[in-house]
Amino acid sequence: MVAVRAGPGGSRPQFATTGRRARLRRLVARWADRRPHRSDRVRSDPDSARALRILFVVQRYGEEVAGGAELCCRQFATRLAERGHQVEVATSRAQSAQDWADVYPTGVTELNGVTVHRFDGTGPRDNVAFEANTVEVLWSGTLVPTAEQARWRSAQGPELPDLLPWLTDKAAAFDVIVHFSYLYTPTWAGLPVTSPRAPTVLHATAHDEPAFWLPVFDDLFPLPTEFVWFTDEERDLLVRRGAPRRGAVIGIGADLDSPGDGSRFRDRFALGDRPYLCFVGRVEAGKGSEELVQFFEAYKERNPEPLVLVLVGPAQDRRTHPDIVYTGFVDDGTRSDALAGALALAQPSFFESFSMVLTEAWAQGRPVVAQGRTDVLVGQVRRSGGGVWYSGFAEFEAAVDLLASSPELADQLGRAGRRYVEREYRWETVLRRYEALLHRTAASPTPGTRSTTD
Repeated sequence: MVAVRAGPGGSRPQFATTGRRARLRRLVARWADRRPHRSDRVRSDPDSARALRILFVVQRYGEEVAGGAELCCRQFATRLAERGHQVEVATSRAQSAQDWADVYPTGVTELNGVTVHRFDGTGPRDNVAFEANTVEVLWSGTLVPTAEQARWRSAQGPELPDLLPWLTDKAAAFDVIVHFSYLYTPTWAGLPVTSPRAPTVLHATAHDEPAFWLPVFDDLFPLPTEFVWFTDEERDLLVRRGAPRRGAVIGIGADLDSPGDGSRFRDRFALGDRPYLCFVGRVEAGKGSEELVQFFEAYKERNPEPLVLVLVGPAQDRRTHPDIVYTGFVDDGTRSDALAGALALAQPSFFESFSMVLTEAWAQGRPVVAQGRTDVLVGQVRRSGGGVWYSGFAEFEAAVDLLASSPELADQLGRAGRRYVEREYRWETVLRRYEALLHRTAASPTPGTRSTTD
């Protein structure tokens, strides 16, 4: 058995471990117990060839924006435009969600065939005050009054004073309006404006996090005509929250035609032939990277092998360790190279509605080691057979040992993941499902008409 205890002052964990072989057997059994994916998808629509006028409403939008929901929105918008739909986006001028500072030019621009309307923000957020308020509202253990919840929700941002009047004036001109992310102002303030004027779709990008359960969001979830759920687990979470069960599990497409070059990545970052775990995303506590780094440091103390941890993505705080490499923000090609050369992807996130980086790793034929305390990640790994998941340090250590000592098993898991993505998440497959949902939504006789599909 394994005990994990906080170190002095909570600075780092202390570990006591026995039974490593039992842990390895348990992880192998998990892989063998993978379940085939149950198809739960939208049927194709006979009117799917009709071009739609679609508006996406999202908190940030741009090629320089590092964020899963925003990248997903941009992928759907760009690909729908390529398929002949008239696609527009209403968003902020911000690149960073840390302060929502205006960066992009105000007004109307075009990006890859998509018309983008950018609205001025009210100024950079005071993060010191916001973080103190976040502790009080989300982590105090006490449900604060609704008015205080509403103040925190507004401070979350981005505050765009001209967006709601624009939506009031323009919403009725669109066949369907798609909102991304329940948490941010363009959705929680915008959906009450758009839903009476046009058929609407909500990508809630819901996580089982404290904010999701705040009563201040109670009135939001009944509003959309349809939901897009990225996974079965996200659908079930929203239904438990009281949201109506209308919509479809769509997923997010993956690029299967851009093989990465692991040797090129190794040369660029002087890794030689050392095996490495790869983390991809924002390097911050909320993404689980802090726990991952602590686990890796403890692993290296107990296992002085040549294993490296490579953290790919923006990082404000960097730990000094001879076997930890930070790449910073990289382009898509370098990201693919990093995944292609990895022993495995490490995905330690506690909050996910769909992990795009899992499908990216599988597209490169690499296995994943995923956070077992996140139902969405466990569901994705279980359905794919493309990796293992862990809960706590002992299982993390066993998972890494398993893959490091069995390269053929790592390759086998990676191939299983690749087959899963080829079957379920080719962009052509995902877009057919998505277009069918959009056409069904647009065909609603009135914004209040609801259909039920699961």
